Amino acid sequence: MFRRRFRMNKPLFLRIVDRLSNEVPYFQQRRNAHGRYGLTALQKCTAAIRILAYGQSGDMYDEYLRLGESTSRLCLENFTNGIINLFGNEYLRRPTPEDLQRLLDLGEARGFPGMIGSIDCMHWQWKNCPTAWKGQYTRGSGKPTIVLEAVASQDLWIWHAFFGLPGTLNDINVLDRSPVFDDILQGRAPKVKFKVNNHTYRMAYYLTDGIYPNWATFIQSIRLPQGPKAELFAERQESTRKDVERAFGVLQARFAIVKNPVLVWDKEKIGQIMKTCVILHNMIVEDERGGYTLTDTSQFESGETSRSSKVKSRTSFNVGNMLGIRNDLRDSEKHDRLKADLVENVWQKFGNEDE
Repeated sequence: MFRRRFRMNKPLFLRIVDRLSNEVPYFQQRRNAHGRYGLTALQKCTAAIRILAYGQSGDMYDEYLRLGESTSRLCLENFTNGIINLFGNEYLRRPTPEDLQRLLDLGEARGFPGMIGSIDCMHWQWKNCPTAWKGQYTRGSGKPTIVLEAVASQDLWIWHAFFGLPGTLNDINVLDRSPVFDDILQGRAPKVKFKVNNHTYRMAYYLTDGIYPNWATFIQSIRLPQGPKAELFAERQESTRKDVERAFGVLQARFAIVKNPVLVWDKEKIGQIMKTCVILHNMIVEDERGGYTLTDTSQFESGETSRSSKVKSRTSFNVGNMLGIRNDLRDSEKHDRLKADLVENVWQKFGNEDE
């Protein structure tokens, strides 16, 4: 019952309340001028989370929590700021070498060595978009929207979230402005090496849909597959790529404020709400990760011999290599060679299952 109402288990909710009440002054209970105690941290956090979970207006809690509309909105604003400041560094982090190794093992077990997630974009309707901005945020004859670009893994953890661009931009325009490859270009990302079909590659990749360009870091499906190998690869790629679509669906199911048209006027506050929902989503994923079964990667835990993917921490970086790395990211020849090797690898791994 508690999880249905608050979208998370009770121990996780109480941990959030306890951390906010100890480190954020707004959530500390104080006496007013009459000497009476004011609202507790539990009341304020409950109001904020229920606004996120149900997308309701602030005046819904005047009887349930004895909060007025303006106080509920203030609780939401301070809650989003507190969550981002206290938990953002941990739950919006870039993958560490240990995280990357786990993602690579997971991708290899699913037939895609070197794959670390799926990337796609989601649009969030902005109902109260200022009239002067509607042309910038409206595509065609639709409603104004704001774009979220995200990278997600099989367990629905969102590793990258880039939000705030107008809805008139498509996925390629968002990619041109996105910081998704900044760590690689600036030399902060760990080194990755993996083998596919006896060929060695040194740059991980994402699974995408057909709109993304033919770069070495993107692998799309085959639009018109010819032959059993291409058909099997297209089937596996399209099913695996749905991880990010599932993450968007679960995010909207947990937090109806993201599913419904946003009523906030201030774009900066909208960004804070989206970032808070992503952080809470990742916290829930971490809390419930042991409750369901993912792809079995136990074959890689016994030793390094059965693992074709390896991750090493980067010790040094030459700024003069940035242009070369950028060219490697966008190399279409490497893309074609890697895609052909993946087609063969998927056929060798899963081709006999249909017989």
